[in-house]
Amino acid sequence: MKIKDIIRVLEEMAPLAYAEDFDNVGLLVGDQNVEATGVLVCHDALEHIIEEAITKKCNMIVCFHPILFAGLKKITGKTYVERAIIKAIKNDIAIYAVHTALDNHQDGVNKIFCDALQLINTKILIPKDQYIRKLTSFVPPENANVVLEALFAAGAGTIGNYENCSFSSNGIGTFRGNAKSNPVLGERFELVKANEIKIEVTYEKHLEGKILKALLESHPYEEVAHEIYTLQNKHQNIGLGQIGELPEPMSETDFLLFVKDKMQCGGIRHSAFTGKPIKKVAVLGGAGSFAIANAIRAGADAYLTADLKYHQFYEAENQLLLADIGHFESERYTKNYIVEYLRKKILNFAVILSEENSNPVKYL
Repeated sequence: MKIKDIIRVLEEMAPLAYAEDFDNVGLLVGDQNVEATGVLVCHDALEHIIEEAITKKCNMIVCFHPILFAGLKKITGKTYVERAIIKAIKNDIAIYAVHTALDNHQDGVNKIFCDALQLINTKILIPKDQYIRKLTSFVPPENANVVLEALFAAGAGTIGNYENCSFSSNGIGTFRGNAKSNPVLGERFELVKANEIKIEVTYEKHLEGKILKALLESHPYEEVAHEIYTLQNKHQNIGLGQIGELPEPMSETDFLLFVKDKMQCGGIRHSAFTGKPIKKVAVLGGAGSFAIANAIRAGADAYLTADLKYHQFYEAENQLLLADIGHFESERYTKNYIVEYLRKKILNFAVILSEENSNPVKYL
């Protein structure tokens, strides 16, 4: 098995197109055509993690956070990032990062967070926009089903829990071929008026290449008229954060103690108590101060995230309990999820959970 085969599985788990534009995900170091000897899964691909991979004979590391985030102009070993990269390259170890590609997945980081807190009725807190596209094309009636089936097979027409979604309408198309044309209907230079079916399907933008290929290969016309639109609709199954409900309400104190135990927090910083019971809970793993307003609008009684600054606690406005549980703590179960996923998909292959703790924050 080559590293590229493992990458294919990882991209099924967390499509790179789901990642935020600012992020740096995918294969960061290494040659994807090399035979894989084993995979070490970790939170951060630091120097001591590289050493662990060497000891355990793994030539691929799958990490959550990308060790290469900002650009490097020099690699001299002066920083922790440079030292990790040098050690990986010297030892022919590939590094692959998932980060916000898994953050935005409906079963990813924030669903794992919700599951750890036993939340039910979960949904995306900030659905991703500008991600759904619509394809329109015009097909002779006798070819419409063939074209639609090809588009469905390529991934078009999936909306939430429904597949093979489309809309078709009848109309009259006109065209006139020039001297170089080879029309399916009519003759060169003849104005043709043809019965056509207008078909419309939506799709996730990262599937566009496959879908256009399917359209062109299944369509009978020499020139395939089609239109693509980016929709304003939000994608209900892709996005940052999630919100759900506790099975039973808790007092604010009991809730924070519950969170501290379940997420193994060294400590929790929180806003002033509101005096209201906690039932509806919003979560966003990692740095999530930007979503405080989203949690309030969603009617959350509490919002759990990390990396909040002093003045951001005021933004709770006594409308919800705002809690910073720690960056690492909010994402701590992610590497376990990745290991379980890879072991189910790649049988009889070494997928190892790192034993090293890469949390840089310590508590007294």
